[in-house]
Parts: sequence; structure tokens; C-alpha cells
Amino acid sequence: MQNLNQEATIAKSGELIPYEVDEYRLQFNDVIDVTMKTTSVELNEILNVNDSENQIRNIGGLNSGDVFFLSGYSVDNEGFVNLPLIGEIKLVGMNVKEVKFAIEDKLKKYIRDDNFYVRVRLGGIPYSALGEFNRPGKFTILQNRVTIFEAIANAGDMTPTAKRSKVHLVRQYPEGARTHTINLLNDKIMESEFFFLRPNDMIYAEPMKVKQLGTGMTFAQSLQLTLSVITVALLYINVTN
Repeated sequence: MQNLNQEATIAKSGELIPYEVDEYRLQFNDVIDVTMKTTSVELNEILNVNDSENQIRNIGGLNSGDVFFLSGYSVDNEGFVNLPLIGEIKLVGMNVKEVKFAIEDKLKKYIRDDNFYVRVRLGGIPYSALGEFNRPGKFTILQNRVTIFEAIANAGDMTPTAKRSKVHLVRQYPEGARTHTINLLNDKIMESEFFFLRPNDMIYAEPMKVKQLGTGMTFAQSLQLTLSVITVALLYINVTN
């Protein structure tokens, strides 16, 4: 880091690419973290039977999204969530802000004044990384938004033999699952709805043909393998002659 005052500032490269942020709406089997606070200590004990913050303190950190599964509230197969005091409330198809308003409306029936606070969060972004990843598996990133590149980095990046121009993303919809093919080499992905992951997305990176053929992953490895084959062939010819 040098003090090069004579140098110009770093020039902007390329044009600004706007995001297409698709507001996520709750689906069946999603997990949400709901915190409800009032001025009454007794009501707070009833409303916050599952307190994610206390659970996080007890386990000693944010190492995984499992704490939200233990302390959060799951959307059942009919789209309902069973909350303390409120009971069952249908939340499927709503975004986080709409869920917050729906819970507040229900609370007003039990709390006369408006001295209460409601916070709703998704239980992180769970996803699966399969195929040509250095660290494949199932992960949960505790953020509200996660790009596909962040998810790939979290899985240890792709291997050298991964086909980056043909990555498959399996996404769940209310009517079922659908597979999308993504070209990570095209910067237009930042304009698409697949730039940000949704909960329970699955990323599959298929291998290049070079791995299917069993040749080297790099040019040096392929050259070494080729020379080895030629050496063995020449040796065989000399022995047979």
C-alpha cells in the first residue's frame, strides 16, 4: 500500500448492472424466526417460548442454521404456523413484511394498547451444493440475501473440472420443483432472478468431459499423461521388436 498521489483513482470498469431482487414468499416447510415483545413480563414469557437469541447464547455462537429449526416456527403442509397465544395463522405466500403485519393484527386482539414489537426473519438461507465442489454438502448461511457466488465460495469454490458455463439450479415453487441452467461466465446473471439464492435451492455443478475421460485436470497433467502413454507405447514396441 503505497502513497502514490500522482496516480489517478481506480477507474470504474463496465456499466452498472441493476439487481433483480425477487421478494421471497414463504413456502411449505419454511422456517421463520419470530420475536414478539410487550411491556408485560408475563406476556413476554408466553409469547417467546422459543427465543432464538437465548438459544444462540446457549450453544455459544452462530455456527449453523440449526438453531432456527429448533427455535423457529415451521410452515406446515397446509401453510399454517402455530404461534404462542395467537394460535394457527396462515402465512404461506406472504413475504416477511406481510407476515409481520399479519402477526401484529392478531396480537391487537389480545393486547389492548399498541406497546408491542414484532420481528420476523427467515431462518437463514439453506441450500445444497452438489457435484464439482471442493466442499460439497448442505449449508445454511445466516443472511437475508445470498448471491450464487457467495454460496459457491461457501462450498469451497468449484473444482477446476467444473463446467461453469452449465450449472444446474433446482428451485422449489409452490407447485413443485424446476431446474434452471445457468452460465456463470455471463455477467448477465446479475440481472436475472437466479443471482440471489432462495431457501432450499440446490446447485449442481457437472464435470467437464476431460474428467469423464479420466485425463488430467490441467494442461500439465494432461501433457504428463500423454507423455507417459507415449513412453509406454515406445517401450512396448522396442520390447516386441
